[in-house]
Formats: sequence, structure tokens, C-alpha cells
Amino acid sequence: MPCVLLYLAAMLSGFALILVGYFATAIGLAFLITIETILMTIGVIAVIVFALVLIYLGVRALLKKYFN
Repeated sequence: MPCVLLYLAAMLSGFALILVGYFATAIGLAFLITIETILMTIGVIAVIVFALVLIYLGVRALLKKYFN
């Protein structure tokens, strides 16, 4: 269970990176605009990877009783 919470926290941190990149351009923070694409890319990759891990863990938990 703690591992699932860690993956969820990592996915939420990916969302935070996406939002930082978005608000950097909306507000006009010059020092963050230069690394906006890097922040957005890392955020999207983190969200996708950890969402897939959570889906895998959920499916494995559902099918565990059939393949025990």
C-alpha cells in the first residue's frame, strides 16, 4: 500500500511540473520560460509512466485471485 501512495505522489508531482511550466508562460517569469519545455516534458513523462504503473498494479491485484 505505501508503494501505491508513493506512485500517486510521483504522478501528482508530474502534474505540478506541468503546471509550473504553464504558469511560467502565463505570468511571464523569464527564468522559468527558458526551461519550460524541459519541465513540461519531464512532467508529462512522469504522469504517463506512473499512471501506467498504477494501472498495472491495479490489474495485477484484480487478477491475483485467478492466477494464485
